[in-house]
Amino acid sequence: MGLLIRIVELLIVLVPLIGLIYGGFKAVEKVRERTELEGGGAPQPGASERTSKAAQWQAITRMVREHDRTDTRWLDYELDVSKLLDYPLMTDMRDPLTQRFHRAKLRADMLRPADPGDLLDDSEAARQYLDAVEEYVTAFDVAEAEAIRKRRSGFSRDEQQRLSRAHGAMRIATDSAATPQERERAFDVARRELDGLIVLPERTRSAIERGIAGELGG
Repeated sequence: MGLLIRIVELLIVLVPLIGLIYGGFKAVEKVRERTELEGGGAPQPGASERTSKAAQWQAITRMVREHDRTDTRWLDYELDVSKLLDYPLMTDMRDPLTQRFHRAKLRADMLRPADPGDLLDDSEAARQYLDAVEEYVTAFDVAEAEAIRKRRSGFSRDEQQRLSRAHGAMRIATDSAATPQERERAFDVARRELDGLIVLPERTRSAIERGIAGELGG
């Protein structure tokens, strides 16, 4: 009888204690779950490194797109000789802004990776490429803004007349309705007028020469 009383007394003490422990355990569980939901869960091994790689990849791909976008803007000039002669400062290598733009383009092109993924394992190469593209984009923006602002005003009266004559000759040289001989003579005139003023980009010259050669070949 005495043993039974002791068991009852023990249960009276333990039952509330067990409830208290269980309640505390559930409260801790709820706090932990809330923290995981708000903070994205406990950091997993390598999570920081993966986040860093993802950020680096976004920066690299963004710069590649900026590189391509600026190349396309420059291509508009290379493939449109009329636009190029309207804004001759873009190829006037006497101008410091033009020099800066062309140097920046060359450096960005040289540092551009064949595969952007290669830069993920070479932080120094990635940094150099990102800096080069940033300089290229900035230099192009500045050179283009100045070329649009000045148009031909940076040239003397005689030079402006030469540019106008070259512009007219280029219209004939790129006119498919003109005879091959007319186009060829006009291109020769344009090159003489531009000699010492601006240098036509290689892509521009090649496109015109191929067009004339194609007509002659036909």
